[in-house]
Amino acid sequence: MVFVDYARLFVKSGNGGSGCVSFRREKYIPRGGPDGGDGGKGGSVIFRATTRLNTLLAQRYKKIYKAKNGEHGKGRNMHGKDGADTIIEVPAGTVIKDAESEEMLFDLHSEGAECTVVRGGRGGKGNAHFKGPVRQTPRFAQDGEPGEEANIIIELKLIADVGLAGLPNAGKSTFIASVSAAKPKIGEYPFTTLTPNLGVVTLSDYRSFTIVDIPGIIENAHKGAGLGLTFLRHAERTRLLLHLIDISGFERVDTINACETINNELAKYSRELAGKPQIIVGTKLDIADDATHIESLGDYCAQKGLPFFSVSSVTGDGVKELINYIYKRLYD
Repeated sequence: MVFVDYARLFVKSGNGGSGCVSFRREKYIPRGGPDGGDGGKGGSVIFRATTRLNTLLAQRYKKIYKAKNGEHGKGRNMHGKDGADTIIEVPAGTVIKDAESEEMLFDLHSEGAECTVVRGGRGGKGNAHFKGPVRQTPRFAQDGEPGEEANIIIELKLIADVGLAGLPNAGKSTFIASVSAAKPKIGEYPFTTLTPNLGVVTLSDYRSFTIVDIPGIIENAHKGAGLGLTFLRHAERTRLLLHLIDISGFERVDTINACETINNELAKYSRELAGKPQIIVGTKLDIADDATHIESLGDYCAQKGLPFFSVSSVTGDGVKELINYIYKRLYD
């Protein structure tokens, strides 16, 4: 399935139906008086969150949503039928913004949450409403109100407890595949991950937490380098960040510089995201050829007061200890 997490839409609610001008005319009932009914209310456009979806794929192909108009009123005090609402189901975690100001309008963060983006127009009153002692035969009715319309942006922010961050080829995909049932694409080249991957980590005694792997970040990603910072929105709802760094030595990665590069890019994207609790994780322990990479990164983390673990996602070394520590940080 294609992963889509951003879409621009035009939404329009239904117009209200107009009131009716009518007079009762029946045999043996002289001067029956006005009996024009009211117009129906226009339908609204409503967004509803569901956990059954995990992508905005439907909105990739359909960009315009309109609700039904209300029907006009009829004689014999018959009320026009209300227009049907248009209900759009989106994944839980979807944010709705104004397309011009990009101001957030609604946050559908949980199952069943819903919002009315544009409301249907009110139906007009029929001439029966305007009858009085002085004006007994009103020959006019009220028009229905026009519906609202808006250009909006919808963005999906995946809901997860833990987010994975790191340079390309730091071992994020291999790690999430080793601790969950997620099946990300894994390759020996940068930017293997092109879309976020969500997984559930289950501990032996039915405890669990969710984890999201986002595509790799490089220096100047905030300026558009690499894949930019597009997918960092999926880490915004996390409670904890795992910062993965290659300590094998094969990629000639300066571990401390790698750590600072990612943190600088996070800060340029969002101070709130950069301020989330972090755990530094040295990866590819099974092929590490020089212990100095591990020692220097461990010393750096100790100076910064950051927890540090070294693991191998292939052999499992250190993974169980890390998973238990993450769970304690989340729930203890």
